[in-house]
Amino acid sequence: MNKTVTIFGSSKPLPGETEYLSAYKLGKILGEAGLNICSGGFQGIMDAVSKGAYDSGSKAIGITVNLYNAVPSKYLSEEIKCDTLFSRLEKLVDKGDAYIILPGGTGTLLELSLVWEYFNKGITQIKPCVCVGNMWNSISKVIDERMDFEKRETGLVKSFMNIEECSEYIIAALK
Repeated sequence: MNKTVTIFGSSKPLPGETEYLSAYKLGKILGEAGLNICSGGFQGIMDAVSKGAYDSGSKAIGITVNLYNAVPSKYLSEEIKCDTLFSRLEKLVDKGDAYIILPGGTGTLLELSLVWEYFNKGITQIKPCVCVGNMWNSISKVIDERMDFEKRETGLVKSFMNIEECSEYIIAALK
């Protein structure tokens, strides 16, 4: 059974925009490496990574919730519908053998925080987790400094500036 990478990111990027194209490329690279993709299942980055997985012949899983009146990505091979936002978040974390955090807002921040807290509290085993881009890299640096101050484990979330380095790390970690 193929391993699954859960990818978090904004619902806002449109096809043709830089963040969308980057997320598509990520989904395609991971799919070509034989990895399944899991996302929140809607538009923006979620649609882009699903399309990348779809175009590579890999599985694209969408974990959706009927809160937003949003349309699921047409590239999903499987949609798992949840009743609440919290059950959706839990399912997104449970499905992942690794996690990638792409550009996003407060929802993406919540997802990153949840994964990190699960690692920190031993709720789930530590799995490969990466952030991509300046914003998340700055946040992860600040949190790691705090974890060091509190004598907790650091380095649980790796930081990368581009999709190529990020995907190379995840592929190697899951092989």
